[in-house]
Amino acid sequence: MSLKDYTVLVFILWNVFVFITYGVDKQKAKSGHWRIPEKTLLWESILLGGVGALLGGKFFHHKTLKWYFKVCWYLGIIIDIAFVYWLLVIWH
Repeated sequence: MSLKDYTVLVFILWNVFVFITYGVDKQKAKSGHWRIPEKTLLWESILLGGVGALLGGKFFHHKTLKWYFKVCWYLGIIIDIAFVYWLLVIWH
């Protein structure tokens, strides 16, 4: 595997991790236990996890009413698109 292949794999795994993080936080919210800080969820979205965050938010119905989460999800997706473009088109 090339470095590019590893980078794609890490990108996919990161988004899966972010998706799971939203599910874990939703379960914690339902059971009244320790919660993942909102800052963490927001930063995960922006730091190449926009797709996982959006899907996690929609799938688990978590944080969908907070406008700043939506902003971070869409900003994260824009960053994801720019990263994928760089990865597939610019990086040789």
